[in-house]
Amino acid sequence: MLDQLIQLDHQLFQAINQGLSNSFFDVLMPILRNRYTWVPLYLFLAFVWVKQYRKTGLWMVLFLVLCFGISDYTSSSIIKPAVARIRPCNELNAIVTARVDCGTGYSFPSSHAANHFALALFFIVLFYTKWKPVLPLALLWAAAIGFAQIYVGVHFPIDILAGSLLGALVGYLLGILFLRFKPEDTWNSGK
Repeated sequence: MLDQLIQLDHQLFQAINQGLSNSFFDVLMPILRNRYTWVPLYLFLAFVWVKQYRKTGLWMVLFLVLCFGISDYTSSSIIKPAVARIRPCNELNAIVTARVDCGTGYSFPSSHAANHFALALFFIVLFYTKWKPVLPLALLWAAAIGFAQIYVGVHFPIDILAGSLLGALVGYLLGILFLRFKPEDTWNSGK
């Protein structure tokens, strides 16, 4: 059963990494998955939250940093060393089109997916009741980053799925914790 799952994972990887290969994605996907691409968005959100929600905005930023830190530490420092799955671009028998530097770390789970799904779920939990488009936008954003990781050749699809689930759990739990600490009707009333 595990062998069949790994075989399916490799087939999906090939279908994305090579089967969807095109010049537009070759430019776009490395940008989407670059950690520095999204720094302006994070700084903008921090600025807006502090400006609009004041002290509560500072708490939002703190919880956002916690989301990132917990998901990143759990995926990178706990799970990856325990599983020790080699990245597709470092696997000797894998046929990979590497579009970015492969790196030396392990593959399972994807920390990029974990971190961005943690942030996405945190955004959704905090803002869904007031702004419904946050749900599809946040999920599409995080999923696009995960997809880009496969396309550029640094993660298998199961790595992305596991990272996404881990991150979603972290983001959801911290979002719920934040709302217990700072109930939404005290800061997001629309007044």
